[in-house]
Amino acid sequence: MARTLHPNAANVARTLISRGHHGVVVTQDAPTHTAADAATTLGVDVGAIIKSLVFLLDDEPVLLLVSGAHQVDTERTGKRLEGTLTPAPATLVREVTGQPVGGVAPVGHPTNLSTYVDNALEAYPELWAAAGCPDAVFRTTFRELLRITAGLAVDMN
Repeated sequence: MARTLHPNAANVARTLISRGHHGVVVTQDAPTHTAADAATTLGVDVGAIIKSLVFLLDDEPVLLLVSGAHQVDTERTGKRLEGTLTPAPATLVREVTGQPVGGVAPVGHPTNLSTYVDNALEAYPELWAAAGCPDAVFRTTFRELLRITAGLAVDMN
């Protein structure tokens, strides 16, 4: 029996299609709240999982799309982005993305966030990202991710 997409995942699919992506969103039987969970469920290397993380660059929310194999080096990455980088509180993440922590997608937000993409993701021919809720994902590539997010590639660790 076909499952109906969560409204957040349906919004992500529409946004993907509007940006020239195939828009296919895959739902999982159980939520995958971490990159390691997602990698295990999808049978891929954890580095091929895109973590969509909201940070404050000085006082401005920004979206960092990071390889699941990495933690953001806030000091170095902040310097590269010419500001002070601090994790955003969960309430702000929800406010600017419309999506819950653990399910934030690279696209489909009510707020236009400056987006920075981890260069380490380029090493993987196929990438997977959350699609607006913890049990939905979509497949993409590094080049396509840069295009659909208008993101800037940056070294983050």
